Amino acid sequence: MEAASDQSIAMSRIAGKFIKAMEGCRDEAKLTTDIIQGMEQTWDFDFDVDRREIGCAIICASNQFSILEDNNHVKYDSLTDYLKSIENGDVLAATATELYTECEKINDVDDDCSRAAKMFACFRIEAKKAGFVPYVDLIKDLLEES
Repeated sequence: MEAASDQSIAMSRIAGKFIKAMEGCRDEAKLTTDIIQGMEQTWDFDFDVDRREIGCAIICASNQFSILEDNNHVKYDSLTDYLKSIENGDVLAATATELYTECEKINDVDDDCSRAAKMFACFRIEAKKAGFVPYVDLIKDLLEES
């Protein structure tokens, strides 16, 4: 249980950084006000993340962290390095990267934004199964700190 808690805390930090980066992508990703206001809820399983706009925001944020190739596919070495750079991110870097790899294989959609949204929806489900879903309240606290 302790490891799952460490993983969930690390995932909360990662989610907070990603959501903050997504907020900066408002214009590029054409995010509506309701999506911007709901970003902190992306790990609330009642929130629908399989939306093209969310995928565009994920791509935009991912580019800020240099974890995508030119074709908008994940650079797995860069993803792993990025995850390890977050406080305690090393506790889940290998597993998270593996889950993303699997989600990319099953979500081969032509539209980059739709594919990114479907991959994140898949990743969210797989992260829940693996026991490292971030804490929504901690994400909110981290966003308020920044």
